Amino acid sequence: MYRFLIVIEKADGNYSAYSPDLPGCAATGATREEAEQNMHEAIELHLQGLKEDGLSIPQSTSFAEYVAVR
Repeated sequence: MYRFLIVIEKADGNYSAYSPDLPGCAATGATREEAEQNMHEAIELHLQGLKEDGLSIPQSTSFAEYVAVR
């Protein structure tokens, strides 16, 4: 099993998602949930393509943290 951080951002009229550890792998959706589901599918396809091309799966090195500022 692989685990990758995804970032979901609100855009004009929809949501977009990407993974910092998988350059070029992105997805969109009408809702946050749809963008997350579409990103899950995009990552599966991306990893399948890497395997088919004989390339290694990158290690997940990204993390996220909220910072509170007053």
